[in-house]
Amino acid sequence: MTTLSARQQAILWHRAQGLTGPQIARTLGIAIGTLAYHEQVIVTRLRARNITHAVHLGHELIGTYPDCGKRATYPRHLRHDNLPCDACKAANAAHAVDQRAGRLAPPTSSLKEAA
Repeated sequence: MTTLSARQQAILWHRAQGLTGPQIARTLGIAIGTLAYHEQVIVTRLRARNITHAVHLGHELIGTYPDCGKRATYPRHLRHDNLPCDACKAANAAHAVDQRAGRLAPPTSSLKEAA
């Protein structure tokens, strides 16, 4: 599987959301030339014809949300009636394994018990 840096995944995600180059550059705080460089790397790594084709090919890499692949985004998919992406499914499964093995601290309650 092709790997992209976090910055490249963010650029691909913003492109998938329909943002223009200047909008993405402004959002990420980078120069347009830097954005163009990253887009060229994305196109090359995904063996795409252009950035639009790269968005299509990279759909599995970027997921629905910019932070896909973290356990916390799995329930967000479900709350918004989206099918969880593979990265979020894997993160949720790993979390469940860690929880069953006792490697995670139990959740803390925000309610104080009445005496």
